[in-house]
Amino acid sequence: MKFFPVLIMTFIFSLYTLTEAQQKKKPVRVNPMTPIVGVNGLPHALIIGDSISIGYTLPTRALLKGKVNLHRIPTNGGPTTKGIAEIEKWLGNKNWDLIHFNWGLHDLKFMGKDGTNLVPREQGGMVQVPLSDYEKNLEKLVVRMKKSAKQVVWRNTTPIPPGSKARYVGDSVKYNQAASLIMKKHGVPTLDLFTPSKVNMNDWMREANVHYFPHGSQALAELVAQDILERLKN
Repeated sequence: MKFFPVLIMTFIFSLYTLTEAQQKKKPVRVNPMTPIVGVNGLPHALIIGDSISIGYTLPTRALLKGKVNLHRIPTNGGPTTKGIAEIEKWLGNKNWDLIHFNWGLHDLKFMGKDGTNLVPREQGGMVQVPLSDYEKNLEKLVVRMKKSAKQVVWRNTTPIPPGSKARYVGDSVKYNQAASLIMKKHGVPTLDLFTPSKVNMNDWMREANVHYFPHGSQALAELVAQDILERLKN
């Protein structure tokens, strides 16, 4: 019987040691918006975009490791109005080799008149940035970015699944159509993520939600990484 306390203490210590070892093995979470230290001699690319781009930033960076210094803005790019307000800070005084950018999903969402996020139009919500204002803002942003980059690439706005809160099926198409005219006017190429996302919506995207499962973000990352590499070869 006198051995029981010793056995119990040994068992507790082994559990503690195992838990401590498991904690040490737990991978450190990396914030995709944390600034990176660039590698000398590699081109510098910048991602500007919303949470969709936040989702594919880290896997894209992994795919481009040793080939491209992939930076991103330290925040969600939000609507074009936020872009207009913060673009100077985001671009800094750097001469970028390439900027990969998008605005759209925040512009087309419906908001409360008091600024409440995601209020359906059936409940009095109003579109955050009307299409006509979106066009004007986007053109200003394109003109500004071209002054700071050798290349700029438009990544079109991804689709809206049925049932998404305060966003409506088909609005991505309308905003993409407006954006395509601006890109054509200024000679800006487009990476189409709308079409593959639409085709693979049931697999890549969450139900009634504009966001992606991790494997969906990985699929987007592969398309973005390939696009960036091909653009930088030219």
